[in-house]
Amino acid sequence: MANALFYSSPWIDISSSVVAAVAVYITSLVVYRRWFHPLAEIPGPFWASVTHFYIVKYNLFSERSQFYLQVEKLHRKYGPVVRISPDEIHLADPENYEKLHYVGSKAPSKAPYFYDAFGLKIAAFGTTSNELHRIRRAAISPAFSRKAVLQLEDIVQEKTAKLINRIKDLLDEGKPVDLHHGFRALSVDIITDYSFDNDYKQLDSPTFGSDFYEMTSELITRGWVLQAFPFLLPLSDLITLPMAKRINGALYEFLLFRKRCVEQIATVKKEIDEGRDKSKHKTIFHQLLDPNASEGHVVPNVEELTEEMFTILTAGGETTGHAMTMITYYVLSNPEIYRKLVSELKTAFPEKQTTFDYLTLEKLPYLSSVIKEGLRLSYGVPGRLPRVIETPDAIFNGYRVPKGTTVGMSAWMLNRNPQNFPEPEQFIPERWSDPEKSKRLENKYFAPFGRGSRQCVGMHLAYLELYIGIGSIFRNFDRLRVDNFGPEDLEFDDYFGPFFRPTQNKFHVALDA
Repeated sequence: MANALFYSSPWIDISSSVVAAVAVYITSLVVYRRWFHPLAEIPGPFWASVTHFYIVKYNLFSERSQFYLQVEKLHRKYGPVVRISPDEIHLADPENYEKLHYVGSKAPSKAPYFYDAFGLKIAAFGTTSNELHRIRRAAISPAFSRKAVLQLEDIVQEKTAKLINRIKDLLDEGKPVDLHHGFRALSVDIITDYSFDNDYKQLDSPTFGSDFYEMTSELITRGWVLQAFPFLLPLSDLITLPMAKRINGALYEFLLFRKRCVEQIATVKKEIDEGRDKSKHKTIFHQLLDPNASEGHVVPNVEELTEEMFTILTAGGETTGHAMTMITYYVLSNPEIYRKLVSELKTAFPEKQTTFDYLTLEKLPYLSSVIKEGLRLSYGVPGRLPRVIETPDAIFNGYRVPKGTTVGMSAWMLNRNPQNFPEPEQFIPERWSDPEKSKRLENKYFAPFGRGSRQCVGMHLAYLELYIGIGSIFRNFDRLRVDNFGPEDLEFDDYFGPFFRPTQNKFHVALDA
């Protein structure tokens, strides 16, 4: 009797109805997305067309986070335009780059779902609205203009000289030098000095601050988790220091570091506001705290300044340090390139010294070619930078794309296009030696710092660091060799930047016998 009542219960009927309704909904959604969606004509794998978890699978549930490689495979199979999720396509044709990255009120805006995961909505980097981004960027841009950056040369020279002396001391002791962390320490100390008038002293650390790098690397990998499950982002703000200590060591260290940053920023802001500022030089925060920094600029509070600081520190420390690492590896791996570069530097600077004039360095043709080729193969952000189309019916390679579609391109494919860069996997500085050809590539097919209104604001500072850093290394050391590091160690995961696994060999150099 009880069983009969149970099986005839209205709850069973309701449950069956719910299951049936869900099944109908999912089936209808799949049918719509695959065959009736505005992007239905664009080729791509079936699962990519019906679920956003196609991307999540490669970012989170594969052995390595290398969706950029999967996208490359898809283009080989399907052509220059590929559908990688129900509402997003990826482009391979370099001719399309300028259609996505240009200056203008109708320029494609940043895709919120992608950039919101970084939790930096207030900083200029995370601002998806073009108009709001214009205001925020205008406020900070003067601090990174070429004129402002040239005034930082003494700081960059001082930090670089410290790195050179550290390298000399280690080599004299017969020890290999960890330049993977050494170059990153250089960049972090430069950007924190410019931010606070007080650097983080990573160059003074016996390990070049490797613990700081490992902490930030481990946490930045969580970005894809928050992108896949955005509801976790507000929950992450609720985690306290005691909770983090029990959950994850790196998370605890990060929150502790963030707390110190907030305190440091609050102190700097208070001193500037009260006229007690004793900075040796103008800092980034001086610019941001100027109420007249730009039209419509609102002086940021401590929380907003902290967001900007985290953006600047991550972008300024990691990407430039990585580029210097790759350039040094490729030069040392090719004796002829090494010889030509050292020869040019010796001609320009006959005597070894600790400082090398930037305006002289940037005019050296072979050094410039080496740096450009290194930027091409270091892939500042290897994966896609999704943009939302703001104009009706954009056309890419014959495919009509409606307004609101998310469209992306990647540096990995742009920088390896064989039509523009023959033998794309090879480090060939000579490809930049013809001024006319080099100008054509730079104007249209080479964008290591992006292009348009969202171009990296720190480009001039990055070039200052690269020219002085690389020039100083190869003028002072003409007998270096790569130590226990090979092509297999160049493979990286994409976490909005190229990141190496903790288990991978890190780039070291030693004296050649």
